[in-house]
Amino acid sequence: MTGFKMTTQKRLILIGGRSHPELSDAVAAELGVELVPTLAYDFANGEIFVRFEESVRGCDAFVLQSHTQPINKWIMEQLLMVDALKRASAKRITVVLPFYGYARQDKKHRGREPISARLISDLFRTAGADRLMTVDLHTSQIQGFFDGPVDHLFATPLLIRHVANNVADRSNITVVSPDAGRVRVAERWTDMLGSPLAIIHKRRDPDVPNEAKVLEVVGEVEGRTCVVIDDMIDTGGTIVKAAEVLFDKGAADVVVAATHGILSGQAAEHFKNSRVREVVVTDTLPIPPERRFDKLTVLPIAPLIARAIGQVFEDGSVTSMFEGNSIL
Repeated sequence: MTGFKMTTQKRLILIGGRSHPELSDAVAAELGVELVPTLAYDFANGEIFVRFEESVRGCDAFVLQSHTQPINKWIMEQLLMVDALKRASAKRITVVLPFYGYARQDKKHRGREPISARLISDLFRTAGADRLMTVDLHTSQIQGFFDGPVDHLFATPLLIRHVANNVADRSNITVVSPDAGRVRVAERWTDMLGSPLAIIHKRRDPDVPNEAKVLEVVGEVEGRTCVVIDDMIDTGGTIVKAAEVLFDKGAADVVVAATHGILSGQAAEHFKNSRVREVVVTDTLPIPPERRFDKLTVLPIAPLIARAIGQVFEDGSVTSMFEGNSIL
């Protein structure tokens, strides 16, 4: 009887969905791998078909899809890709979500509401995902929704480095949290920049999405460069209102920094017509030309994602990537 030669060498494969091909290509280039050839198309009724055109058996698979518009379509496509990998005997499946769809719906504010962020997590687990990887979740508690490892990556050092290098007097920066929910993230900025913190106290109407009434600023902002930080910018209306309040309180300049540039609706117009000097985001989401504007700076997230994928594949430590407070 002829013997078989046993091999235990691991093989990393990267699969990119159709929502943000530029990011998938950039991550593949950082890793030095080719994207798995994938056939994906829509039927006339909107159903999605996917098929991988090479073997994935025994592979360590990473499926990258950013949940941009139309968000439900791209979530469904990623679920189908995970299911196909599971049925094709991939050894381990990591779902890479640069932007986690439905993350803002992470709890019930009132009765008879879903916890949609939990449902998204359950769907990926049911489809066959072993692990999730995402960037700057809206709230950290979402990590606990998935029954398995979750790698929570932070774009904060990338954003801070850019801001610190583009403000003439770093000692004159005040970090501004747009609400109480972002205070912990803002404190990380203050630790790394050595800057004071201000908080904008606001009240939202639960029946009116994407709008908030700004009430007051807590902290010293007069004569200072205010850096308003958030995890995402959707329509931009709330942040522009916050910037105007800061200028009314005597701020010398306002810069806005956020990880995810959703930039829905009239966001570009809001910022064009505002006194905000610069809006800094990463490319976790695609930003088409019609949503871009002169004040917008887009930083590449691919190196961070690729480094984290490498750590997971090599059974290294993703946490070690974010230890320390250096911005150099």
